[in-house]
Amino acid sequence: MEKDNKRKVAPEINEELMMNLMVDGIKKEGLQLPPEPTEEPQKKDNKPKIVPTEKQLIKHKTKVKKQEELAYESIFFKRTDTNARDGKTVYIRPDFHEKLSRIVQVIGEDKLSIYGYLDNVLEYHFQEFGEQIIKSFNDKYKPIL
Repeated sequence: MEKDNKRKVAPEINEELMMNLMVDGIKKEGLQLPPEPTEEPQKKDNKPKIVPTEKQLIKHKTKVKKQEELAYESIFFKRTDTNARDGKTVYIRPDFHEKLSRIVQVIGEDKLSIYGYLDNVLEYHFQEFGEQIIKSFNDKYKPIL
């Protein structure tokens, strides 16, 4: 009797979702379950369906990740037109400074300073969120007269 209780039916596991989680991790927006397939009458195609192999999928994902890495490096590791001495002093946490130093040394191959990297990060931030920043600023700014 006890053995029957221990052998309960396990819930069905979505293997594709699990593999994607192992490859990509959980994204910032949280876990998104794939939509349930609906049963619709399928059109009959005369063409045979080509199903990519696992090697082809891994190769594609690797290619996409390399493109993302190249995009990141081209955005954040470009030379800046200004020098650190032209800017202002800003204090940051020691652990952030250590991380930034390692990023610049390894990814930037010591060709860029922390100042240059942060300048690129802030430039991207203002381009990406500029409209939202302006809107929030204008909503909270109350003129005296």
